Amino acid sequence: MAYIRKFKTKSGSTGVQVCYKSSGKVVKVVHIGSAKTAAGLERLKKQAREVMDADKAPLFDLKKFDKK
Repeated sequence: MAYIRKFKTKSGSTGVQVCYKSSGKVVKVVHIGSAKTAAGLERLKKQAREVMDADKAPLFDLKKFDKK
């Protein structure tokens, strides 16, 4: 299971990480970055979602629906 973790840094910024859990324990952490503004935080959360989605298999194979 993966989730996005937000936390405050010593400098006052908000850090964003993608954490992976297995059997109730965090087994992997990917640091995405830190931001001071709300816009920067939204950009980092979008990047974190992309990192999480990269591990997922697509539900449908859309290539077979392409017109030739």
